[in-house]
Amino acid sequence: MELITQALDNWQVIIAAVIFLVCYALIISEKIDRSIIALGGAVLMIILGIVDLQVAYTEHIHWETLFLLLGMMILVGIAKESGIFQFIAIKTAQSAKGDPKRILVRLAILTAVGSAFIDNVTMVLLIAPITISIANIMRIKPTPFLITQILVCNIGGAATLVGDPPNIMIGTAAGISFNQFLLHITPIILIIAALTIIYLRFHFSKQLKTDTEFRDKLLETDAKDYIRDSSLSKKSLIVFGLTLLGFLTHQFLHLEPAVVALAGATVLMLIGTKNIGMEKVFHSVEWVTIFFFAGLFVLVGGLVDVGIIKQLATWLIEVTGNNVTLTSLVLLWGAGIASAFVDNIPLVATMIPLVHDMSTQAALASGDAMTLWWSLALGACLGGNGTLIASSANLIVASVAAREGTPISFVSFLKVSIPVTLATLGIATVYVLVVFVALGFAHV
Repeated sequence: MELITQALDNWQVIIAAVIFLVCYALIISEKIDRSIIALGGAVLMIILGIVDLQVAYTEHIHWETLFLLLGMMILVGIAKESGIFQFIAIKTAQSAKGDPKRILVRLAILTAVGSAFIDNVTMVLLIAPITISIANIMRIKPTPFLITQILVCNIGGAATLVGDPPNIMIGTAAGISFNQFLLHITPIILIIAALTIIYLRFHFSKQLKTDTEFRDKLLETDAKDYIRDSSLSKKSLIVFGLTLLGFLTHQFLHLEPAVVALAGATVLMLIGTKNIGMEKVFHSVEWVTIFFFAGLFVLVGGLVDVGIIKQLATWLIEVTGNNVTLTSLVLLWGAGIASAFVDNIPLVATMIPLVHDMSTQAALASGDAMTLWWSLALGACLGGNGTLIASSANLIVASVAAREGTPISFVSFLKVSIPVTLATLGIATVYVLVVFVALGFAHV
C-alpha cells in the first residue's frame, strides 16, 4: 500500500511539472493567448487531482491581488474617457518650450510617475500614441522617446505597491503595505530613474533636433481640445487623489489596498459614469489579465501541493549555505536576468512560494526574510527592461510604433536596454547590500 501511495505521489510530481513547463513554454511563445494557457493548465491540475478545487479557491488564488488590479483598472478606464491623460501629456511637452531634449526628459518623468500608480500596460497605452503625435508635429523620429518611456515605465512601476503587477503579488503574499514600499523601494527607484533619464537624454541627444517652425506648431496646439469631458476629468482627479490618500493611510484605517482601490472605483462609477455607461466601463477592464492571474495562481499552486517548490527551496538553501546575503543576490540577479526573457508575472508567481518556503525552512528572522522579498521585487521589475519581449508594456509600445510606421527593432532596443538593465541591477545590488544587509533596514 505504501509503495502504491509513493508511486501515485511521484506520478503527480511528474505530471504537475510537465503541465507547468508546457504552459510556461506556450506563454513564452505567445502563439496562444496566455490567459487560455493558464486557465487550461489550471483546469488540468484540478481534473487530474493534483490541486483540490476548494484549496484552489481558498489558498492558491490571491483574491486581494485580483481585486486590487480590478479596482485600479476600473479607475483608469473611467478616467481615460475624459481625456485628462492626453491633456497632461500635451501640457508636459509644451512646458518644455518645444525643446526635444527637454520634452524627452519631461515625458519620461511623467511616464515614470504615472507608472508608479497606473499599471505599466495602461500607462504606455495612454502615453505612446500621444508621444508619436508630438514627434510627428515636430518632424522627428519618435523612437528615442518611446524607448525611453519603455525603460522608465518599468523602473517607475517598481516604486510602489500598485505600480507593477509583480509588486502587487509580492505585497499581498508577504503582507507588505503601500507605505512600506514607499519607505524601502521608492528612494532607490527615484535615484535609478533619475540616472536613467539623464543617461538617455545624452544618449539620444543627436537625434533630438527640430526646426523652430515645428516647435511653434507644438506650442500652438490647444491641449484643451483633448479634454472630452471636463466634469469627468475633475472628478477623476479628485477620486485618484482620495484613493492615493487611502493607500497612504490604509494601515491606520485597517483596510487592505484592494479595498481602497475598489472603493475608489465604486465612487468614480457612482459619480462619473453618467455619460459613459457601465458596459463601456467594464469593457475597459483587462479581463484577459485577471483570468491569466487566476489560472497562473492555480498552476503554481500545483507545484506547491506536490512538493516541488519545497524541494527547490531546500536545494537553494543548500547551495547558498543559508547565507541571506548570497541568497538575496541570487534572487535579485536571477529574477533580473530571467525577467529579461520571460514575463515577470509568471516568474514572480513561481518565486513567491519559493521565498516563503526558504524563509520557513531556514527559520529566517523577519528582517532577513524581508530582504529576500525586496530583492525579488527589485530584480523582477528592473529586469523587465532587458529585452523588447521582457514585459507586456515593452511589446505594446513596439506594436503601437510599428502600426504608426516607426518600428523599434529588437537590436536597436538591446543597444540601449542592456547597459541600462545591468547598471540598474548593479545599483540595486549596492542598495540591497548596504541598506538591507549591512544597516538592517529591511523591516523598519
